[in-house]
Amino acid sequence: MNRSEEILERRKQFVPNAIGIFNPSTAVSANGSIITDANGNEMIDFAGGIGVVNAGHCPKPVVDAIAKQAATLIHCSFNVATYDLYMQLAEKLATLLPHGEHTKVMLTNSGAESIENAIKIARQATGRQAIICYDSAFHGRTMMAMTLTSKVGYKMGCGPFAPEVYRIPFPDHYRYGNGLNLDEFSDIHLRELEDFFHTNVPAEQVAAIIMEPVQGEGGFNVIPKKYLQGLREVCDKYGILLILDEVQSGFGRTGKWAAYQHYDVTPDISTWAKSMGSGMPIGAVIGKAHIMDSCKPSTIGGTYPGNPVCCAASLATINYMEEININKLGEQVGITVRERFNKMKNKFSCIGDVRGLGAMMAFELVKNKDPFQPDADLCKKIIGYCAEKGLIVINAGVNGNVIRILSPLVIEEELLKKGLDIIENGIEKLAN
Repeated sequence: MNRSEEILERRKQFVPNAIGIFNPSTAVSANGSIITDANGNEMIDFAGGIGVVNAGHCPKPVVDAIAKQAATLIHCSFNVATYDLYMQLAEKLATLLPHGEHTKVMLTNSGAESIENAIKIARQATGRQAIICYDSAFHGRTMMAMTLTSKVGYKMGCGPFAPEVYRIPFPDHYRYGNGLNLDEFSDIHLRELEDFFHTNVPAEQVAAIIMEPVQGEGGFNVIPKKYLQGLREVCDKYGILLILDEVQSGFGRTGKWAAYQHYDVTPDISTWAKSMGSGMPIGAVIGKAHIMDSCKPSTIGGTYPGNPVCCAASLATINYMEEININKLGEQVGITVRERFNKMKNKFSCIGDVRGLGAMMAFELVKNKDPFQPDADLCKKIIGYCAEKGLIVINAGVNGNVIRILSPLVIEEELLKKGLDIIENGIEKLAN
């Protein structure tokens, strides 16, 4: 038994089985776009810690900032004693991602915690209770976040769930477009939303509508531009807050700081985490100041949010991202991946759809070219093949049949193309 196998066996002994294994790999160290496993093998990383290391593994400015801060102040709790790092990061985020004329920021420990707080803020700001979310959505595994999440496999046996949450169809053009162009398709879904207010929950009782501009775990489904712009208008019409979940799609992943910047739409509240800290546990809720200030004292916050070491890591990460022009890198990686995936789609009938925004790219595996016959078995086999050949890649989609790319955006072109070669070779070998 090799070292990696030993580690995985120990995992079975001491770690609950329910904590998923998305890829049969181990890790001892990492740098840039390479992970070294417990056997000393170098693996090309196309998972990026599930979209967490857009700026690469262990970038030196971030490592240095973490070490320096850890030697100075690890924790005191921002509620107990105020420190400047929190304000520096809040100001940086508000400057990069303004929500109207005056923006305020609260820091969190994770994406799910950002979601929980965004809902609390929206309900207090509006005095309303109902929340509308979408099919195929993923917003986390805490109780409200799990309620908002669509995939039932993530929720089995965990209810009862939070009340006053209503779900509507995501405008999935690949499956349900039926020959309509994106604008026509968007108009239909916006009309159905108006009908929803008459058949399920009155608009006057809805505090917020929450969505991912690009669904992450749901399969990298991209919201049509006309739909998101129309949704902004609907929210304004009824006094509903628009919450955009950018946890996976932010910080250069789509070629911009925020995916919503592709749409000429500004949310009332947005949620963040993952790549804003290069792997340190930190997230944020960003919103219009009057909305963020609507909360009653102590209804938001906690012991660890805005931890000094995490703030230092996040500031160093964002500064480094600006220095290397992370958005340009995201755009370039996205072009390379999309071009290759489109060629693969023309070559392999098992690829039903290629989709994404910037470097948040994926393809969907189906049987008989049918969107309603997902091929999760083939997807699993390809992931296993890639692992054997030195590539870490993970799936997505409510049926587990989508291969997604979340490589570090600093990945060298040679490594990127080598990884894409491995995926293509795997499909050629395994697809019937």
